Parts: sequence; C-alpha cells; structure tokens
Amino acid sequence: MIDRMRFHHVGVACRDLDSEAKVMLSLGYRAEGAAFTDPGQGIRGQFVRGPGPRMELLEQTLGSSVLEPWLAKGVKAYHFGYEVAALEAEVERLKSAGAILVTPPQPAVAFGGRRISFLMLKNMLLVELIEAAGGWSPSS
Repeated sequence: MIDRMRFHHVGVACRDLDSEAKVMLSLGYRAEGAAFTDPGQGIRGQFVRGPGPRMELLEQTLGSSVLEPWLAKGVKAYHFGYEVAALEAEVERLKSAGAILVTPPQPAVAFGGRRISFLMLKNMLLVELIEAAGGWSPSS
C-alpha cells in the first residue's frame, strides 16, 4: 500500500499568508515557486521548503470560509497531501476503508490543473490526494 502514494506536503491554515511565510523564514523555510490563488477552492497559497517537510501555507480568499473550521479552533496543520498515480482508484480504496469523500476530484491551480480530492479518514485525518504528474508510477 505504501508504494501507491508519495508524501507531498503538510497543509497549514493561516489568516495571513505573508505573515506566516515570514515566520517560516525564521525556521529556514523558503518559497517554492510562486504564490497561487485558486478561486474554485477559495484559497490563496504558497509552498515552502526547509529543514522539515514541504508545507503548503493557505489563507482564505475574500468571501471564502473554507478554512474557518480550523482557524476558529486554532488548528494550523490540517491536512497531509499525497501524490497518487491513479486518483479515482485511490479515492475508492480509501472510501472502502471507511473514509468520507469531502471534495471529489477537481482541477487545482496549485498543481497546474492536475486533479485533487480531499477525504476524511476514520481517525479524523484529512488527506489530499494529488494526481501525479506524468512519469511517476508506484514502482518509480
């Protein structure tokens, strides 16, 4: 099972993306690529890399409340992202293991239009499945 997925990032909810990025800079994290806005998801984000795992810093866009459940409770790290070679198959596999589909597969700006899907596992861990870029397969 472990070879079906490749860890990609930890999603971090924040109220102010720029302020959060400055704090992460103090830990040695740097921007990875340009910041992005995804109107369909209601978020603005920035990937950062540093001495630990890659992180995706996310803030809500004007009028969006998609991150509010986590922000209101003070939760910062709220999802783990994994690249998968077969998105639909992995969604179905996790659903059959008791996960609840939160967001069906849809294109994501952060991944150049590759599709993503969010599922809540039975242990209340939110995971994002990311359609792998061409060339990656579980055996590579």
